[in-house]
Amino acid sequence: MKVYDLLDELKEIVEGASKVPLTGKALLDTDDILEIINEVISALPSELERAQFITDERNRLMNEAENEKNMIISEAKAQAEALLDRDDITTKARVRAEEIIANADMQSRNLKMRTFEYLDNVMNSMLERVEYASRVYTNDMYENLKRSFDQITETLTDNKEEISNLAYQESRKGNTRDTLDENFLPINDGTDEE
Repeated sequence: MKVYDLLDELKEIVEGASKVPLTGKALLDTDDILEIINEVISALPSELERAQFITDERNRLMNEAENEKNMIISEAKAQAEALLDRDDITTKARVRAEEIIANADMQSRNLKMRTFEYLDNVMNSMLERVEYASRVYTNDMYENLKRSFDQITETLTDNKEEISNLAYQESRKGNTRDTLDENFLPINDGTDEE
């Protein structure tokens, strides 16, 4: 830069000036010094203008960098929010699907239990009727009929035991004890099937 060169020249003149004995002062050529000072003054506007340009350019580049940084951060936030929204939707869908499956499983178990209960009631009703008919018609005269009723009773009892065992096993699958009356507890005939 021209100003620095001129100031260096001025410094050399001052440092190389002749000293006045006993005073510590130097003899300087005022014309040379004034000429350099005038050159510095005339060079300063262009140097200042150049410095201002550099400052403006630096500010412009800093502003552009700041704007680009803000834009990148904004885009990154938008993408992160979109990913979070997508993940949130997936999580909610998974939770809802699990609820639907659990509800369907519970309804299926309840339906099976109600079916077993209905079948148990039907079997009890039939047993009562057969036992009543057996009492009415079991006398000496109808011995053959009694044997038939006994066979039917035995078959119904076996079927009832099988239904009760199935109902008990089904209720144990869900680790819940649905509303079972004592008729649904497993009938132990001496052979454990578990």
